Amino acid sequence: MARRKQNVTIKHVAADAGVSLQTVSRVINKEPNVRPEMIERVQASIDKLGYVPSIAAQRMGGSRSRLILALNDRERTIEAWRLREGTDWVDQMLLGGMLTCAEHGYRMIVELVDTHSDHIERELQGAIAALQPDGVVLTPPHSENPLIVDLLVDHKISFARIGSIKPGPGFALTMDDERAARLATEHLVELGHKRIGFIAGSMEYELSGWRVDGWRESMAKAGLATDGLLAQGDFSYASGTAAARELLDVANPPTAIVASNDQMALATLEYARERGIEVPTDLSLVSFDDTPIVRFTHPPLTAIVQPIAAVSARAVELIIADQAGAEKIDEPIVVPATIVLRASTVSPRKGRA
Repeated sequence: MARRKQNVTIKHVAADAGVSLQTVSRVINKEPNVRPEMIERVQASIDKLGYVPSIAAQRMGGSRSRLILALNDRERTIEAWRLREGTDWVDQMLLGGMLTCAEHGYRMIVELVDTHSDHIERELQGAIAALQPDGVVLTPPHSENPLIVDLLVDHKISFARIGSIKPGPGFALTMDDERAARLATEHLVELGHKRIGFIAGSMEYELSGWRVDGWRESMAKAGLATDGLLAQGDFSYASGTAAARELLDVANPPTAIVASNDQMALATLEYARERGIEVPTDLSLVSFDDTPIVRFTHPPLTAIVQPIAAVSARAVELIIADQAGAEKIDEPIVVPATIVLRASTVSPRKGRA
């Protein structure tokens, strides 16, 4: 009678195959220099017994845990979950990271860490001690946190910094937020808009500044002024409403607005509706993120599409390659964003450009 799968251990596989525990572990970990006949023999026992390798078994053949830890911002992630406002950024990050891990026999685990916490070092030390990850993926704003970076360096853990272009340890990956903001602004300029407002995200995230820079650069290139056209938000819906009010409640409001994320874009759309400002006839609107909801608004929103899954997948690939001794990559790796055009952007009314 076959054993129940949950009762089968590496010891049962070793006994059935007539080999050592270390040999089974080497086969599980796909380590080099294992004879083909030995691999076939161990794999036959694994298939016969229905054995599922555990993390402990995978670690027996060496120091690798085959775990990659992804750190995301606790405060904003939990707030979005509780408000049920969607966590598409997290979803896409997991999509790219988890699928890529699975392709290479790894697993991804997510930890939420508050970058403002006085206990951040202790929290991260605890996670590292418990999980012993082979690598860590840092997402904004953790990507630029020196406490986290230094701790990973001290522990000699491979890591990737998403949303970072600063020189330093780890692999830096960017979606080129500055270029993305230029794409959005240039699209509006090409439609004939001259007063293009911009709602910035939280300056705690370095990428927020890059987006402002991209907007300013495109406006300057087109010979357009930016005075009175920049409003500060923090990525929340409420801040988007306040920023939209600041930009639209003036004598000469913008004919187009670029919002630095979907929540602030949705807030702008709603505030414009309350004010009797029609999108896109009176106001063209472009968003960042392209989460599912902006495709079903009225009108559907033109948006910058951030390749979050592709960036996360690339981060995992770099960490795994580093484990295998691949040559280091010092330059920031760019996975460029794109823009998708929908019904929220049109040429301005005559006399209102």
